[in-house]
Amino acid sequence: MAQSKAEKDMIVKNYMEDIVRRNMDEQYEGRQDVCKCARCRLDVFALAINRLPPKYVVSDRGHIFTKLQEMEQQFNADVTREVLKAIDFIKTHKRHQ
Repeated sequence: MAQSKAEKDMIVKNYMEDIVRRNMDEQYEGRQDVCKCARCRLDVFALAINRLPPKYVVSDRGHIFTKLQEMEQQFNADVTREVLKAIDFIKTHKRHQ
């Protein structure tokens, strides 16, 4: 079945990924006790995002709806908890020297 122009302009996105990335930036800010290399950051991201429920939204080229901001506030405490747990785990289980 061919996609319409409107369908081609729409994307499906796991909004939880954006929330986790922003939260990680906040948690890493000013910390000197953790490795901030790309590998460790991606490991933290993967560990945290796998422990959180996905929040898929359909958006026209990434426009964020007001409802998404409400979702972010609602999930921020859970995201912070999982990001901090992931940081602590990766801090003691680095996959590099």
